[in-house]
Amino acid sequence: MTTVAAPGISTTAAALRRLYFARFVFAIVWAAVTFTIADGLNPLAVTLFVLYPLVDVAAAIIDARSSRATGSPTLLYVNVAVSLLAAAGLAAAGTSGIPAVLRVWGAWAVVAGLVQLIVGVTRRRRMGGQWPMIISGALSMLAGGSFFAAAAAAEPVLANAIGYAVPGAIFFLIAAIRLGRTAKQT
Repeated sequence: MTTVAAPGISTTAAALRRLYFARFVFAIVWAAVTFTIADGLNPLAVTLFVLYPLVDVAAAIIDARSSRATGSPTLLYVNVAVSLLAAAGLAAAGTSGIPAVLRVWGAWAVVAGLVQLIVGVTRRRRMGGQWPMIISGALSMLAGGSFFAAAAAAEPVLANAIGYAVPGAIFFLIAAIRLGRTAKQT
């Protein structure tokens, strides 16, 4: 038996699919550029680390506006606040050194991952195609803890924090592909 999505769900799925493809591209490009310039903590590296959660803010706003037909976007606005705080925290931490950046990045990864996990679980029943976001949210929470551990290393580096964007990008790509099925159902 084929499940047919309601028109609001199909429209939301199509919008989220486009958003997830865009997030995939951004994360891959961000990781590649950041890897090439972040041998240490320099102003460009700090700028790129601040940019990442700011893009998350924009994406969460787009997601919330696209998702109104399929439920309450309250958690997405929580993510906006968390990511804005992370961007400000990263800007401040950039003046204190790599350990401080890793701690802020880690805290953001844990909280944003929890929000992503909850949003994915709540959407799963209505829209489908959310298991990549559920897994990504859980992995983000685990990765956040690893960034705290990395901050305590004798010579902490930014490489793992940069690498965090790549699995997230892959999960956005998988989610976009899976949502294609939902978007096509009418």
